[in-house]
Amino acid sequence: MLPFKKILCPIDFSEPSHEALKVASELAMKFEAELTVIHAIPDIPKATPPDPAIEATETYLQYQRELERDSQRLLSDAVHRFTSHELKVREIIESGDAALIVAKIAEEEDADLVVLSTHGRTGWRRFVFGSVAERIVRHAQCPVLTIQTPHIAE
Repeated sequence: MLPFKKILCPIDFSEPSHEALKVASELAMKFEAELTVIHAIPDIPKATPPDPAIEATETYLQYQRELERDSQRLLSDAVHRFTSHELKVREIIESGDAALIVAKIAEEEDADLVVLSTHGRTGWRRFVFGSVAERIVRHAQCPVLTIQTPHIAE
């Protein structure tokens, strides 16, 4: 087996992503690797209400801060619940396109492995929503382990 020393695990707080986090934690323990857990906050479209632009900007920034705060709480909770307490785990939250963020961090951190879940979308749902997992596989410069958990309802 490859000596994995840096493992990344992007999560979206779904049950399948929690399963992937459990696998990433087990691998990190087995290989005595560093584990970095990532959450990407999707870009929020800016709407321009009839109010002055300053009010719209303040509302947008307030909403963005709330999303970041809630995401940090959920990320810390997931790390606490689904990883070994013997591991030192880094938590990263960034805003933007999840696939590009994960690929960028994997390259910057010189990651050896990315562990992520797939949601098993097919047909029109996959066409409309795309597959973040598929895009990460295409963009990442390191091996990617996808965990499919079809028995878990979204």
